[in-house]
Amino acid sequence: MRSTVVRFVSFFAVLALVLAACGGGGGTSQEPAGSEPAGSEPAGSEAPSDEVVEIRWYCCLGAGDNAETQVPTEERIVEEFNASHDNIELVLEVVDYDSAYDALAVQIAGGNAPDILGPVGGTGAAAFEGQWLDLTDLIESTGHDLSQYSEGSVEFYQVEGQGQVGLPFAIFPSMVYYQRSMFDEADLEYPPQTYGDPYVLDGEEVEWDFDTFREVAKRLTVDVNGNDASSAEFDPAQIEQYGYDPIFQDLRAIGSYFGAGSMVADDGTTAQIPDPWREAWTWHFENIWTEHITMDEALRDAPEFGNENPFNALRAAMAISHLWYTCCANAVDDAGDPVDPDWDIAAVPSHNGVTTSNFNADTFRIWGETEHPEEAFEVLTYLIGEASQDLLGIYGGMPARTADQDPFFANLEERWTQGVNWQVAKDGVQYADNPSFEAWIPNYQESFASIVSFASVLRTDDSLDIGPTIDGFVEELQAIYDSAED
Repeated sequence: MRSTVVRFVSFFAVLALVLAACGGGGGTSQEPAGSEPAGSEPAGSEAPSDEVVEIRWYCCLGAGDNAETQVPTEERIVEEFNASHDNIELVLEVVDYDSAYDALAVQIAGGNAPDILGPVGGTGAAAFEGQWLDLTDLIESTGHDLSQYSEGSVEFYQVEGQGQVGLPFAIFPSMVYYQRSMFDEADLEYPPQTYGDPYVLDGEEVEWDFDTFREVAKRLTVDVNGNDASSAEFDPAQIEQYGYDPIFQDLRAIGSYFGAGSMVADDGTTAQIPDPWREAWTWHFENIWTEHITMDEALRDAPEFGNENPFNALRAAMAISHLWYTCCANAVDDAGDPVDPDWDIAAVPSHNGVTTSNFNADTFRIWGETEHPEEAFEVLTYLIGEASQDLLGIYGGMPARTADQDPFFANLEERWTQGVNWQVAKDGVQYADNPSFEAWIPNYQESFASIVSFASVLRTDDSLDIGPTIDGFVEELQAIYDSAED
């Protein structure tokens, strides 16, 4: 749910060795007290009726590690589950977000993988491609009702050759976050909150596309003397407020706002950058170095500009991010003290007449080699069912269960009292990217590390010839893809 850059870079080397050596599972090298040696009982065999089965829930590959706002709720849910189930003891294992992947890699290497992991999104799941339990038979044998979920959300977790690898839990549509006060100061109309509506600029209706978005961002980018980026007196070396930043969005996400696509061709081996993504990356690069509406990497990461979160620090007037960003949008002043929130949300702009509001989708997944799939499935359906509203409340995810959506947004309204038009989030789901920008690509771990590195290059080197630079990146990706076949 949050930026995966730091944790993935440190994780790749370890995981690559783990997956090669272990294939994603197996017996334990260090048995928990009282357990039978690995392999003594076939996976999926039923425990005697008087035996209490331990199911380990591993967190936090995404959200969930906040000791003040999230862990207490998770612990309470575990207590409530155990109090109502005599045959299962659910054990919560919370690992700090920044080290969760490394710790999990060590567990896998030791043959001690947990039973349930999550919440985890597409990027995290793709790092373990092919190693999640197919839930098809369990859904059928338990009669689990699939009609309770939003249309299309069940199919999202159907993977050819792997089956039903998950069930819907949390949906995170994307949207424009904007600071009302900054628009007021610039005497600008707020962005449209209904998809398809125009924007009113200088008294005239114009299409709410990324060209209009850039123009608005220029007028919201202000230097120390109060000049905006559309003024001839504007000083790009002394900017105090930027118009826009893609908060916690990797290059795949940035690209997909211009149109859905994949970084691998239909043959599954050829590297490619979809044409809309090339346009988006060029647009992004120009925003940093030519238009000066988006900050470079050094400034974005500086404490005075919010430590990668300039919208939170009131240094960016607009951001494009996902619903989970409500976790981190609470503005603070220069002293780090919270201020009354004044932000709202708006529709994602279109590109060439097409709107793509990409989304993240998080859920809990069962490890493919769990020795207790039936009990793990019972826990999984509890977490995404009876306990889902409490969990979604702390994770900031829109429920995939349609009956829970209105209560979820009612809870958000109680938290964000400035008045947020949550209908924007609901409406954005229909504009989801297909294929998902988080979909699998060859040699996933190394490929993602390369994407992260290339994004840093775009934010740090103003001398690039962007077209040939992207072509060179495709060649780099192809070499990474080819190495996966060796």
